[in-house]
Amino acid sequence: MPSPDLKKEGEQFLKAFTKGGGRLSDEFMIEHERMQGRLQDLEEENARLRAQVQTDAAIHELLARIERLELEKRELLSRYQQAEAVSSKFSERFHEVESEFANLANLFVASNQLHSSMTPRGVTRRIKEVMAQLVGAESYCMYLGNGDGSELVPIAFEGVAGDRLAPVSVDKAPVGEVFRTGKAFVDEEGDPSRGTIENPPAVVPLRVDEKVVGVIAIFSTLSQKKQFDTIDFELFKLLGQHAAAALVSASLFAQAERKLPGLEAFLDLSV
Repeated sequence: MPSPDLKKEGEQFLKAFTKGGGRLSDEFMIEHERMQGRLQDLEEENARLRAQVQTDAAIHELLARIERLELEKRELLSRYQQAEAVSSKFSERFHEVESEFANLANLFVASNQLHSSMTPRGVTRRIKEVMAQLVGAESYCMYLGNGDGSELVPIAFEGVAGDRLAPVSVDKAPVGEVFRTGKAFVDEEGDPSRGTIENPPAVVPLRVDEKVVGVIAIFSTLSQKKQFDTIDFELFKLLGQHAAAALVSASLFAQAERKLPGLEAFLDLSV
């Protein structure tokens, strides 16, 4: 057998090894690149997941903040409604107090007017002013009882012709009934501006020391006054208690020639 050519065999082996190693290297490089791509995909996916988690956390935080703001909004709205209710009650009470002060002022003015004159004509003029400006009466008449108390005689009137007025029997309602019973008559349901002489919407008894001496009959009110209210009832009471007394006092003072009683009339008043 010829001796082998070792050098040639070595070269062939090296060539075969190199060829196999190159193929292995190529396969390794391909796998490496594939792994690199996969790693990059995983990193990108991880980044997306991190961003999504952060976004979800931000959304949860935002939703929690919105819920807190909604709660604060409801609390503020509740407080506002409570404050509004209190303000409304305060405003109503303020208007009530304001109205009460106005009523008291009207009563004070009326009382002051009735006693501001010491002549019968002056007192009558003051009564007319109260009737027109504070009560809002358009037509009315003041009657006083005659000596035996059988008739009511008109002594002062406004808004009605004198020839339409005549003495009224105390048996005739409602003027005579108010004089007999001493109880005022007020139509609280009807329209007082549509009243008549035959059917007056209000008749007020006039007293002197608890004795009924006459009446004031309101035949009609001004067109804009469609109903009597609280202040009117108080004015009726004031007129009933003070109008006749002021008129009688003024009459007695005039009869005494505007002279005051002697000092003896005022002695021992504390007894």
